[in-house]
This record gives sequence, C-alpha cells and structure tokens, in this order.
Amino acid sequence: MEEIYKEKYLHKAEVLIEALPYIQQFNRKVIVVKYGGSAMTDEELKKNVIKDVTLLKLVGFKPIVVHGGGKEISSWISKVGKEPEFVNGLRVTDEETMEIAEMVLGRVNKSLVSMVSELGVKAIGISGKDGNLLTVEKKYSDGKDIGYVGEVTEVDTKILEDLLEKDFLPIVAPIGLDKDFKTYNINADDAACAIAKAMGANKLAFLTDIEGVYENPDDPSTFISRLTVSEAEKLTESGFIGGGMLPKLKNCTDAIRNGVDRVHILDGRKPHSLLLEVFTDTGIGTMFFKDEEKS
Repeated sequence: MEEIYKEKYLHKAEVLIEALPYIQQFNRKVIVVKYGGSAMTDEELKKNVIKDVTLLKLVGFKPIVVHGGGKEISSWISKVGKEPEFVNGLRVTDEETMEIAEMVLGRVNKSLVSMVSELGVKAIGISGKDGNLLTVEKKYSDGKDIGYVGEVTEVDTKILEDLLEKDFLPIVAPIGLDKDFKTYNINADDAACAIAKAMGANKLAFLTDIEGVYENPDDPSTFISRLTVSEAEKLTESGFIGGGMLPKLKNCTDAIRNGVDRVHILDGRKPHSLLLEVFTDTGIGTMFFKDEEKS
C-alpha cells in the first residue's frame, strides 16, 4: 500500500508542485489559443482541448480562443457540389463559399461555447464582426485575387477586454468586416496573431497537426524546442521550411516582435499538449521568445 501511495499520489503532487510557479507567473495574464487541425475533428481530442482551456481559466489565466473550421468548411463546400480551392494555403472564397464558411464557423463557435459551459465556465462566442472586433482589407496571394479573404488591419479590443473583465471566456470565429462592411473570411492563424498583438498577450499558442518546428522536416532528430526570433527568421530563409509552416513561423516572429512574450507551436493531436507546454519545465512543442532573453 505504501509503495502504491508513493507511485500514484506523490507523482500527482509533484506534477502540481511543478505547475505552481507557472500558475503564479501567469496569473491574470492573457493567453490566446488558436484552435484548429485534427483536434477540432476528433471528439476525444476536442474534449481534451476544451478541458485544458477551461483549466487555464479556472487557475487564473485569461484565455481567448480563436478557432478555425477549415475541414468542416471543405466538407460542406463538397456537399453543395463545389470543389475546395486553395492558393498558397489560403482558401479561394467566392460569395457562396463565404456564406458556407460563415455558417460553418458559427456552428463550430456555438458548439465550443456549449462544451465550455458544460464544464462550469462562462463562455461567449463572437465573430470578428461583433463590436467591430476585426477590421480587414482584401487580401491577395502573390498578386492573385482569392475572393473574400481578409487581412486584419485593425483590432478593437474593447469587446474582448469587457468580456474578460466580466469573467467570460471569449471564443472568436475568424470573420471580419472591411470599411464598406463587406464580410471576409480570415485565416485563423492570422486572426489569432492579430488579437494576441492587440491584447498584449503573454502567450500565443497554435494547436496544429505537427509536433513543432524542425530544422529539417525530413529528419526527426532536428526537432527544435526553443527558438529566438532571429533564429526563426534565419530558419525561414534556409529553404527547408515550406508549405503551411512558413506563414505560421512568420506569424510567430511577428507576434514576438510586437509585444507577445511567448509563442508556442504545439501538436494538438497529443492529449493535453497545451497544459504540458504551459505548466511543465520541459514543455512539449516549440517555444519562440525574444532574442535578448537567450542565455
């Protein structure tokens, strides 16, 4: 019985003790979580992510969730007989696709609100259209018109600040309005980055379908757990990084250069990766930080 006690219960106590300094350090600090990838389509992973975010809220963080919905949008586009089209990782969005995207993102948004509420935390789902949260201008991809895809030009943080002040957990769908009040789809990574910068977030975490950053994506031994901004920028120039990781890296470095203290790329397919990164000494993904902090 004594051995079982030591192995089972003392280990749990050690985990809590390891988490304590991080809870103290980040109490009442804003953390923006970009939620996407497989963690949105697998029900068990979805529950784990929501539990993680809810726990962050309950131990004193101020989390803001920015979610995607790309796979479900593509599914609905196929259902109406259209073929999903992408240019450099960005969805080509005509009027019909924009209507589908807004519908799907609204459904996803309220589903996440329900899951958080079920765990006893007050959540409110909004889109970037609400309270003029996200103002955009039309985005082009290498000069090509890709339709109603927006680049965030302004973030009015008042609605988020008010919700956090009233002890709500905001869940944001990445849709915005331009100056003429036309609706645009926004890449969820871009929306999360813009919100994190505007809110002066202490942390920005991207939940993805990869473990983190590799110096050489074809060599698992080149995994990088910590990167300064300068190191990350050199990596983007190396030629090894491509596909969807390139814009993600640029968002990470941009956020750090604009006041976000820490940015994390995490594998959302691993249960509780968010908690392991935030509350343990070793972490589990890739963390980005300022050059001057490198020791």
